[in-house]
Amino acid sequence: MMQIFDTGISPAEENMRFDEKLLENLDPVGDPILHLYDWARPSATFGYFIRPENHLNSHPDIDFARRPTGGGIVFHIWDLAFSFLMPSEHPQFSLSTLDNYRFVNRAVLETVQSYFSLTPELIPQDAAALGPDCQNFCMAKPTQYDVVYQGRKIAGAAQRRRRQGYLHQGTISLCVPNLELLNEVLKSKKDVLEAMTTFTFAPIEAHLLAKTRIDLQKLLAAKLQEALNS
Repeated sequence: MMQIFDTGISPAEENMRFDEKLLENLDPVGDPILHLYDWARPSATFGYFIRPENHLNSHPDIDFARRPTGGGIVFHIWDLAFSFLMPSEHPQFSLSTLDNYRFVNRAVLETVQSYFSLTPELIPQDAAALGPDCQNFCMAKPTQYDVVYQGRKIAGAAQRRRRQGYLHQGTISLCVPNLELLNEVLKSKKDVLEAMTTFTFAPIEAHLLAKTRIDLQKLLAAKLQEALNS
């Protein structure tokens, strides 16, 4: 049986602190955990080893926070974010990070497939980067076992494994990025903007997402919970 924590709307740093606390306190013989949450403001999170000042300009409309996992920079403006924790004594836990990515992202694939009636796949290998800075942005370069549709990335993730289990922080793309806002924030504008528009798949138009975002997130979260429990 999976535990569900829905912490609602919080600032980006608080969401990330809660995930870190869940990992620190994870019971290795306990149940998996799904953490659902939303953002108080448009946000960007970045992997544990990323130096954001090398890639992003500060912006008054975006909150920034460091994730307790690795991976690149993710904009939480047009997505559904979630976290999943797997205890180390669970039969589905693996010492292989790629196997763990595949386990969670198969559930994400089922969620996307069932709700949007798409035929996505788990990409078998990393895609080629369009520019030197693209590897630092989650939605600018599909990597192995990301969920893609017709070669475009619809879901990505980052993980951190410790003795007691692993934390998987995921994102499901919902709508086309606001290129004007990205142009103000990104330092490597040309390469990263081109890569994000080339490699990001978004199933909802912006004006529709604005009206239905909360309901859509709840429906997707329910389907994800079902897929992870199956």
